[in-house]
Amino acid sequence: MVRIIYQQADGEALEVNASVGENIMQIAVDHGVDGILGRCGGFCQCGTCHVYVDTPWLETLGEMCPEEDAMLEGVPVERLSNSRLGCQVRVSAAMDGMVITVPVCQE
Repeated sequence: MVRIIYQQADGEALEVNASVGENIMQIAVDHGVDGILGRCGGFCQCGTCHVYVDTPWLETLGEMCPEEDAMLEGVPVERLSNSRLGCQVRVSAAMDGMVITVPVCQE
């Protein structure tokens, strides 16, 4: 199992165990993480799973596809250099302990 830590804007954190291959959005939804909506079900079509990946972990992520890049242009909170869509980030063993910050709002 891989530990993923979801950090809320108010400082509250939730640590969950994930399996390799799962995506960050579905893990959050399955564990009731506030602020991760995943309205489109993980098809990179809504932007409601926007997250900030702590900078040290960015190297463990795969490249962003053009569809994810375009969808991030329309998110309601500031897009940062560490912004990703949770539905597009698949867990690997190298991500154990990764911190994901949930934006203040998704809509």
